[in-house]
Amino acid sequence: MSKDYIGNKQLVTINTEKVYDWIVTETNFDLTLVNEPLPAGLGIGDFDPDEVTVEVDSAAVDPVQILSREERTFVVGNTEMELHVINLRKNLVATLLFPTAVGVEELVIPFARNEQIVLYAPEDTAIDLMYTEVDSFVATFDVDPGDTIIGPTFDAVINVRVCQSIQSTYPVTLEVIADYSQPRDLLPVQPCPPPTRPPQNPDIFPVVTPLTTRTRTASEPAQRRATTQDE
Repeated sequence: MSKDYIGNKQLVTINTEKVYDWIVTETNFDLTLVNEPLPAGLGIGDFDPDEVTVEVDSAAVDPVQILSREERTFVVGNTEMELHVINLRKNLVATLLFPTAVGVEELVIPFARNEQIVLYAPEDTAIDLMYTEVDSFVATFDVDPGDTIIGPTFDAVINVRVCQSIQSTYPVTLEVIADYSQPRDLLPVQPCPPPTRPPQNPDIFPVVTPLTTRTRTASEPAQRRATTQDE
C-alpha cells in the first residue's frame, strides 16, 4: 500500500541512468579528399565548382565506437583522482551537393575521426556522445578533367566544426518522492470549423428598400393617427 508524504507526493520507484561524468567539447578539423570521382554521369561542365556545398552528419550505423579505456591518475588542483583516458572513433558522413541545370547531384563520402578524451568512466559504464552542432563548408574544390582512361576527379578540403556532449552513464533503479504528472489542459482551439453557407445576392433577393424620414417643423401641428373606431 502506498504511503503519502508531503501533500499528495508518493514514493516512486523508477528506472533511469546515472551520469558519472559529463563534458561538452568542440573540435575543428579539415577533411581532405584527393582524386575523388565525380558522381556517375556528371561532367565537369555540368556544374560550377564554386557552388558545391557540403553537409556533414553522423553515420546511421555505429556512429561512435569505443576503441579503448584506460584508468590513469590525474592531479586536478591539489586533488589526486582516478580518471579514464578513452579512445573513440566517430563515424561520419559528408554529403557533397552539386547544383546542375536539372537538379542537384549528391555524392556521399563516409569517413571517420579518432579522438581521445578524459572522463570518469568506470568499467561497464556507457559512453553517450551527442552532437549539439555540426557546421561544415567547402574550403577548396579543384576539378581534374581526366582523360580517356581516367574519368574526371576532384580534390577538396572540407572544414568541419563539431560541438559535442559526452557522458558516462549506467542504468540504475531509484526511489524518489514525487508528484504524479498530470496532462495539460486542452488548448482553446476550435476543433471543427463553423458551418458555411452559400453567399446571398442582395441585388436580387431580398431587396433592401432604404427608409425615408421627414422632420416636422415646430409650427406644423401633429397629425392624428387614423383609427378604425367611431368617435
